[in-house]
Amino acid sequence: MAEMFVGKASDFADRGRKVVAHGNTEIGIFRIGDAFYAYDNNCVHQGGPVCQGRIIPRVEEVLDDDRTSQGLRFSEDCINIVCPWHGYEYDLRTGRHQGDARLRLRPYEVKLDGDDVYVVVDATA
Repeated sequence: MAEMFVGKASDFADRGRKVVAHGNTEIGIFRIGDAFYAYDNNCVHQGGPVCQGRIIPRVEEVLDDDRTSQGLRFSEDCINIVCPWHGYEYDLRTGRHQGDARLRLRPYEVKLDGDDVYVVVDATA
């Protein structure tokens, strides 16, 4: 395994991203607050470029005590990436699909060294 430099932390906006190539693989690196996450740019549904999709808060239904819908709101805690091909949504912190937790984006480890951001990749790829 090797560490690939992907940029300066200060160059990533909050809820920002950068997609980089490593051999034949594309990797999306995301920043949420002070944390970084990285995933293979390959939607588990049909291989779409998921890391290039919209970044949005999860839409949640607000239910009354009697389970009556009071409308929709954006989550304050969950940020999703939406695949541009078919709309599959994944939690950016976990890579898990919102409707089926068995589906998950392939994660990469992210390391910080001061302001430098690295992704741990297969050195042979």
